[in-house]
Amino acid sequence: MGYELINANTFEELSSWPETTDPQAGWQDGGGVHAIVTDPPYGVIEFMEENVEKMRQGSGGVWRIPPSLDGSQRNPVPRFTVLTEEDKQMLQDYFEKLGELAYKVLRPGGHIFIASTQLLMHYVSKGFDEAGLERRDVLVRETKTLRGGDRPKGAHDHPEYSMVSSMPRVYWEPWLLYRKPFDTKLVENLETWQTGGLRRESEDRPFTDLLEDGKTGKREREITAAANPESEDSHPNVKPQSLMRELCHAALPLKQGVILDPFMGSGSTVAAAEAIGYDSVGIELDDSYYEMAKQSIPRFAEISTPIEQREDIRKTKAAEESTSLSDFS
Repeated sequence: MGYELINANTFEELSSWPETTDPQAGWQDGGGVHAIVTDPPYGVIEFMEENVEKMRQGSGGVWRIPPSLDGSQRNPVPRFTVLTEEDKQMLQDYFEKLGELAYKVLRPGGHIFIASTQLLMHYVSKGFDEAGLERRDVLVRETKTLRGGDRPKGAHDHPEYSMVSSMPRVYWEPWLLYRKPFDTKLVENLETWQTGGLRRESEDRPFTDLLEDGKTGKREREITAAANPESEDSHPNVKPQSLMRELCHAALPLKQGVILDPFMGSGSTVAAAEAIGYDSVGIELDDSYYEMAKQSIPRFAEISTPIEQREDIRKTKAAEESTSLSDFS
């Protein structure tokens, strides 16, 4: 299959998919997807149309537009501390509904890897818990951000408060790991549904919950900017291919199946799956990001990372090339 891109509202799109009931069927026909790997909109309100336009125009709003540092313009980051109690309840309801739809379209034992934030991940967890999903871990992505570490507002030059920060500077990003429950033993579920476990990095080393070197490279930001020639703005939250390939590799324990990204954005998840030889489906509501992803995915997939140099992935790619060549023999 390779990958399929869908320009639609995720909630409406997944609502139209059939229940997962048949392990022999395709994802469109009740076979379900094997895993979900995604970085969803947070605060929900920051990706409402009016706030996206403010971000693109550099006027801020719920988005904090960081100053230029070291000659480089930093990407906008959402100011989650401005959320009201009503916003927070909407956030929890949002993820409960997402969890219900994920439960519907995932195969039993299928994992969800979902990016979060320190301030809001408990709302995601509560929503997913209510949907009947089981929490498995919190993955730690090492990455230095511009979130937090600021002095009190209006007190940068105040002699008494110059050594005060309102909150810590954030140097890591949480990824929640959830799984759709199953009733049998793991080996039986793997045999029937090809899901339930995580693929090891190698025979000697399992997948771990510390995701090191999580910085997004300059080339990846340039790819999304080039795919948006009208404004030359990159996507505000491009995830690095090294990270996304690590997650996609872990998501399919038997290297079989389909990975879904219901909030595709610039296409990082789909490109990562493509680069390591996995099938995927991406859904994106925003027309600009959908067009950006169509152009960016092939270029993302060409980026070289240490992940695809692993023997496990090289064997997958070699098998694909052998199959492809045999088709013409």
